[in-house]
Amino acid sequence: MSLTRIIGCVTVEYPSSGDPVSHEQELTTFSSTPNGDPLNSDLPSSSGSHPATNTPPILAVTRNSSKGPSQNTSALVQSNNSGQSELSMFQGLIERARRTVRGSADDIGWLQHASGMPSVEDGTGRFMEILDNIRHGIHKLPNSMVYLLVPGLFSNHGPLYFVSIKTSFSKMGLACHIAKIHSEASVEKNARELKEYIEEIYWGSQKRVMLLGHSKGGVDAAAALSLYWSDLKDKVAGLALTQSPYGGSPIASDILREGQLGDYVNIRRLMEIIICKVIKGDMQALEDLTYERRKEFLTKHQLPSELPVVSFHTEAGITRAVLATLSHVAHAELPLMAPLSAGESPILPVVIPLGAAMAACAQLLQIRYGEKSDGLVTCRDAEVPGSTVVRPKRKMDHAWMVYSSLSGDPSDGDASQMCEALLTLLVEVGQRKRHEFAMKDE
Repeated sequence: MSLTRIIGCVTVEYPSSGDPVSHEQELTTFSSTPNGDPLNSDLPSSSGSHPATNTPPILAVTRNSSKGPSQNTSALVQSNNSGQSELSMFQGLIERARRTVRGSADDIGWLQHASGMPSVEDGTGRFMEILDNIRHGIHKLPNSMVYLLVPGLFSNHGPLYFVSIKTSFSKMGLACHIAKIHSEASVEKNARELKEYIEEIYWGSQKRVMLLGHSKGGVDAAAALSLYWSDLKDKVAGLALTQSPYGGSPIASDILREGQLGDYVNIRRLMEIIICKVIKGDMQALEDLTYERRKEFLTKHQLPSELPVVSFHTEAGITRAVLATLSHVAHAELPLMAPLSAGESPILPVVIPLGAAMAACAQLLQIRYGEKSDGLVTCRDAEVPGSTVVRPKRKMDHAWMVYSSLSGDPSDGDASQMCEALLTLLVEVGQRKRHEFAMKDE
């Protein structure tokens, strides 16, 4: 095969509009002879000067560029855009699959390696000493303070939430209150309400307030002190957070985050119905416990360094015995019956298998992320930077601190004794911290 000639032919047509349209054709002719010699460069004429028998086979390829350059460019751009769209879609699927597989694995414990966060101090040993003293009747909580218990999510629907602790404190002659907040409200809304609550207590008693928050209640209390410390610093003596998702919760994140559990079994929609429709709460209460929201909040608002803080976390048991444990969450008052001579209606405990639910969640977090938890909050996410951390070895689930168990061992201490020991430790931490700041001032 040899290339013989390229001929460019230009024709002009005149459409009805009168504007000339140029059509360019390029004709490429390939020919060959048996001996490989090049053909005559002239094309055969209509007069037949070249015999047909000497004319080699001709292969003609015609390219008609009747479309203008702008149209060709547009088609190329559309093709590129289509390719980029398909690539972006594929990358999106890959990223969604990665998020589904990873879940909250990259977020759990983020506070422990975040830059600028103060280190924690282990106070477990001292806590156990105090708890042992309390079991033997040695109580050191001062009555010069008011103790405010801040309940967590769904506490408005648990009649016995913190009740046993408040009763125990009152028997010791201590002023103790349970904060009446809408636990299903957002963190910032509850922070404002707690600020007002603390100020009312202080103005009424002229005593400083020591706070103990459980679960989301600890997050709400910490937010109140972070946002309004200039107004509360002379009114608050310290803060204890028990089983609080200070860094965030994998359960909340996996329910609400795209590509996670909530997408596949409609848990997100179910939670919306329960929180918003059934109990008239705000979905933001759960959203505020996700890692994204906690990172955003703590980047802007950290606890003041002079505030004494104790954080407490536990690990739930996942043995078969736990699955049979029932938690006492309410009372049911029966109608008065004739045989009862005291004239009082019989009261029966309302129990539900909270321990079994917490054990199932704890096992899920252990299998998926390899993390120890109380069933809802991982141990690492409950440690507040700069706090004195209590890490008891005893297995206790998330609900144990506020609801008594019907099968507990009295020798281990109950929830009220645990809270008393935590607040006693907090008093000691406050005394030490005030001494340290006084030494710095000198």
